[in-house]
Parts: sequence; structure tokens; C-alpha cells
Amino acid sequence: MAELAIHVDETSAQRIRLRGHVQGVGFRPFVYRLAVQHGVVGHVQNQLGEVEVLAQGSAEVVERFVDGLIADAPPLSSPTILSLESVGELDCDSFRIIESLADADAQIFVPPDYFMCDDCKDELQNASDRRHAYPFINCTQCGPRYTLIEALPYDRKNTSMSGFPLCPQCEAEYRDPADRRFHAEPVACATCGPQLQFEEPGSETVIVSEAALEKAVASIRAGAIVAVKGIGGYHLICDALDHEAVATLRERKRRPDKPLAVMFPVAGTDGLDVARGYVSFTYEEAALASGPIRPIVLARRKSGSALAANVAPGLDEVGVFLPYSPLHQLLLDALGGPVVATSGNISGEPVLTDNAEATRRLRPVADAFLQHNRPIVRPADDPVFRRIAGTMRPLRIGRGCAPRELELPYRQREPLLAVGGHMKGTVALSWDNRVVVSPHIGEMDSPRSLDVFEQVASDLQDLYGVRANRIVCDAHPGYTTHRWAQRQGLPVETVWHHEAHASAVAAELDRPGDWLMFAWDGVGLGSDGSLWGGEALLGRPGSWSRRASLRTFRLPGGDKAGREPWRSAAALHWECGLEWAALPDSEGIARAAWESDLNCPVTSAAGRLFDAAAAIICEFPNASFEAQGPMMLESVCRSPADAIALPLREGADEILRTDWQPLLGMLADHSMSRARRAELFHTSIAQAIAEQAKALFARHNIAQIGLCGGVFQNRVLAEQTIALLEDAGFSVYLPLTLPCNDAALSYGQAAQIAALESTQ
Repeated sequence: MAELAIHVDETSAQRIRLRGHVQGVGFRPFVYRLAVQHGVVGHVQNQLGEVEVLAQGSAEVVERFVDGLIADAPPLSSPTILSLESVGELDCDSFRIIESLADADAQIFVPPDYFMCDDCKDELQNASDRRHAYPFINCTQCGPRYTLIEALPYDRKNTSMSGFPLCPQCEAEYRDPADRRFHAEPVACATCGPQLQFEEPGSETVIVSEAALEKAVASIRAGAIVAVKGIGGYHLICDALDHEAVATLRERKRRPDKPLAVMFPVAGTDGLDVARGYVSFTYEEAALASGPIRPIVLARRKSGSALAANVAPGLDEVGVFLPYSPLHQLLLDALGGPVVATSGNISGEPVLTDNAEATRRLRPVADAFLQHNRPIVRPADDPVFRRIAGTMRPLRIGRGCAPRELELPYRQREPLLAVGGHMKGTVALSWDNRVVVSPHIGEMDSPRSLDVFEQVASDLQDLYGVRANRIVCDAHPGYTTHRWAQRQGLPVETVWHHEAHASAVAAELDRPGDWLMFAWDGVGLGSDGSLWGGEALLGRPGSWSRRASLRTFRLPGGDKAGREPWRSAAALHWECGLEWAALPDSEGIARAAWESDLNCPVTSAAGRLFDAAAAIICEFPNASFEAQGPMMLESVCRSPADAIALPLREGADEILRTDWQPLLGMLADHSMSRARRAELFHTSIAQAIAEQAKALFARHNIAQIGLCGGVFQNRVLAEQTIALLEDAGFSVYLPLTLPCNDAALSYGQAAQIAALESTQ
């Protein structure tokens, strides 16, 4: 009789090192549960940005376990296996999560703030759950991260929750590896965690969370403006259907026209059923608005919508978003309708975060305050996205998607801090081939903006354990960030504004070969001392050459033209020896200054050309916020028109320049509707870009084109330009990860310096 063969599977012990988004996303509890499921013994440890797993079991089981680490990873994580090596037999009989290693030299990842997950939402709305209606419910899959982390490793003692000792029930959940809240660092409940309070001048402060929320709801329903403290800062909230309430908010905040974001209650399968009663979503817009970032998404307002007309006056789009925190969820559920939820700040400054400072500085605006006592370590404003060329693209990065981590195609010699420009400020910390871009800070022309800028710059270095020993800034000596850089006692390098724009796109997309990059924006200092803004740059990061531009004109009043677009309109006419009948400068002061060349810098800025067109077509002499005129001009467009041919000539400096003069007569032709003139203007400018591209291709054979700068936030222009260029055989790219506006300058500055070093 033959013997029965018995197969004994070999024991395997493996050390697995993982990198990527594995911090603050419930990755260690996931590994624990996966190990228990497969019967694997060993441990998992957080090592400052990396995770080490020791796993032992049969070879087949360990292999399935390793596969599951990637295939079944939590949705907020994105792990990659850095290394996998066999080790000696482990002396253990279970799987454990061991204490984080605080001094490891590893790749740190600082997680952004996450929206409330479905599990927590179910508990929030379950009357029998002990966290029912608790406004700070969270778990390993959701809740604040970036805005409460004080130091790494990401453990409770290193967050602003350290001042809230856990009650026995929360402590038990926190210590149980099988629980969803195992090491959920912000974990709390109504017994041991943060609380709400409602403050209203002349009334006693309400310190019971449920009653405080009820008072806030009643105030908003009564037409009041309530400042609500959220995850990364304050919102100013009022009824979005109440025209008078919105008007009062605008008057008090001194924000007469700039569009206000609207938050809608969650309803329906994807949460957008209420919002669909007021706006129309494309598939891409709906997917992003209901996705994990929960950003503000620009969507088209429905005709006859009950939203107050002054929410976004003169525009056909509204910024809409869903509640992303349990507090917002409770507030919107109780109200049952949309609210204006605009940043709680002084216009242009970063959003406010501190209770006392917010109370003091927002008191002239808000009727009441819904506060809480969880400290916000650093601000994170809401991100904003717009669909352009079929893809959702950021106009502002912030809560939920920043800090934004990117790579460079080049390695740097030493760490640097890139401080961006003057508008839409961000800071970037860059070392090796990594770059971390901060959330939106704001316009750099107020003391608070500079304070937050300095805090974020310091925090990024502390959190990532990287100390910058040099600074890179915009070449413009008048920028606050440039002057700050010069005061720091570190080596400073400068990058030209539009080269930073171009390098940001080229580095993000990292495609082989040279680029033809159209860098179109308001104004930025060019290497010839004039104000550029309608440039075509040829080359790659570290080696850009200006090859095309727009006809220049002298800009009366310089920086004033950004808020007084009539100055650009007048200058175009004067440059051509023409008069503009609608000129509001009745006393002739601007004309006199222009004729004597007094404070009239030369510019080629496309943004100022759009300002001029808006001033003429929309009869819009002054703006209350940046790009207001061009936004109105875009909003009246309905379909492409036949382009007006614009001459393209080569100057003595061998730069091709498009002449905009043939547009002037059309812009002021009142026999045509505003819409028709706006469409002609956009189509003609898009055609002019295509003609520049074709002329440069004939000379340099470069077919890879990038579009960057704030002008390409204009969907009508961007989509028409892309269509014309693609029809001509070009490959065309817009940035995907960072905005095309000045928020990308810090990343582009880092890319430019790294590329220069790689060629030396």
C-alpha cells in the first residue's frame, strides 16, 4: 500500500514597508483587521510617514495578506509597497499594533482634513447611538487632521485634542484594535469632547451644545448672520433664499459683488437632490461635489431659481457645496434649505480660526456666533473647483485637498522654501524631489495674511522635519513675499513670474520634450522690466525663452487698473490715437498722466485686455474684486462666433506680437448685443493664440502646448483655444493638481530652481 503524502506549507515571515498616504487614514487598524482575518501574526508600526509590517504565517496566507494591503486598503489611503523582505521566524503568537516610532528618518505625509464618513453619519442620525447629534463625531476614516496636528507622529498627544481626556467608553474604543475608532486621534463624545456654545450680544451665552445649535438655526431662519466655527476656520452663514439677509452680509463685509458660496442640505443617493432644485450639474461636477473632498463646485444656476439673485450677481454660475463636517450636517438638516456659507474673514485675508479674535473682528458683520472649544491649529479655507475642458480643475486648494504633495522630475541639492507671489498666496516646502504646497493663504497685503504665511511656512518645516536653508521668491521687488524673503538671513533666489507659471505646468505633467507654454494672466514682472501677462514661452523648466506676446500699451495708474478696468479700456484707445466716448475720467487726469508717461507702466497683459473688453461691452468701469469684469464678460457668452483676424507681426526683438487694435471698433458697436460682442472677443483671442502657436511651430517644431495663468480659468476661452489647437494638430494641456492661477507659483518656483540645478 502506498503511503499517504502529507503537504506541510512552509512558514513565511516577511517585513513589508509601505509608503504613501498611510497616515491619519486608519491604515494601521486596517492592517490589524486584515491580519486577524488571515490568521497572520506579527505587528504593524507607524514610522513617521512609512508603515512597517512584520507578518508571519503560511507562505500562501502571507502572500494573500500582502496582496490585500494594497487591494483592500482604506479608501482615503493610497499605499505603495516600498520593500518586501524575508526575515527570521518571529517570536509572537498574535498580531499587534505597536507604538509609533518618533525618530525614524522616513517619508512623512501630513493628511488633510476629511469629510464625515457614512458610518459616522449613520451614528449621528441614530437616536439610540451614544454619539447621536454629537457635532464632533469622527473615526479613523474621517474628521480633522491638518488643522489639529501640532506635531508628528500623528498621535492624540500631538494634536489640539490633547486637552480633552477620553472618557472610559471612548478610551476603550481608542485602545481596541478591532474598533473603527482605534487610534482615531480626534475621537470624543458628548461626555469628554468639544462642545458648542451660542453667543449673541445682549444675551446670556448658551453653553449646552443642543440648545446652542437650536439658537443658531432660529437666528438664521430669522434673517440673521451667524459666524459658525468649523474645521479649518469660520463661515459667515445666512439664509441663501433671503435677499435682504444676503444684502446685509454684503454691506457689512464690504463685499458688494463677489460671488458667495452656497451650502445645501444632503438629500438623495449622492446627496445633491436639494441642490439640483437650484443648479444644474454635469456628471463631473456632481461626482466631485459629492465626493470625499466636498469642495465648492461652480455649477450653472437654474433659470428662475429661488436662490437670492444677489448670491452671485451678474454671473450664471454659483459655488455650491455639501456639508462636510457633522456640525454642518446637523445645521443644514435642521434648516432644511440652502445657506450662504462664505469664509469668515476680513476680505482678502486668511479665514479666522481663534474664538476671541473671530468674535472681535467679525462682530461688525455677524449678529451671533456658534462657537466651539476645539482649537484650530492652522487655517484651511474651502477649496474651489471648476469644470474646464471636461475635467474638474482647482481654482483654490484648501481643506480636504491640501497640503498638496507633488513630485519634481529633478532632485534638489538642498531644501528650499518657495514663497509664491502676492495674490492667491501659497507656500511650498521642497526637498529632494518632493514638494508640499500649502492650502490657500490669501492676498499678501495685510498683517494677518503675513502672520498666517509665516506660521504655515514654519509649520510645514516642523511637521515634515525638513529645514529650508534657502528661499526662492518672485522677482518683483514690491511683493510682500519678496520683501519677506530678503529679511530672513538666508540665501534668496528669484524666479520670473511667468517662468514660474510655465514651470509649474511642465513639472506637474512631466512630459518629455520642450513645451510651448502660453502664460496669460493679469500682470507679472518680466525680465525686460515691463509688466508681462500675455506671453508664449518656449523651452522647459530652467530654460525658458519668450517667443510671442501681445501688443503692449501703457497702463495709466498702474496697479489701480486691476480694480478700475476703464483705465485699460481708455489706454487701448489712446494707444491707437482714438477716443473712447464712454471714458469716465471727465477731468482728464488719467489722460494727462498717460500723455506725460506718469505712473503708466508698459504691459502686455492679457488680463488687462479682458478688463478693457468688459469695461466697454458690459459698461463696467469699476470692479469690487479681481477679475469681476472678465467673469461677467464670460457669463454672457453662449456660442462661438466667427473670429476677427488679428495681425501677428515680428518686432525688432524677434518677438511675435498679436495686435488687438481690430477689436476696438467691434467692442463698442452697440448695433450688436453684448453677448454677440463678448463671443466675438473670446473667439478672436482664442484664434490669436492658435495663430501664434502655428507660427512658432513653423519655426521650432514644438507641438506640445501648455496653458497657464489666471486667464485660463475662463472656460469659454480655454475650451475654444484647446479646440482650435487640437484641430491644428497640437497636444494641449492644462494643469490638473494645482490651480493655473498664482496659487501654483510656489510650486513653479521650486521646479524652476530644481531644474536649473539639474543642468549645472
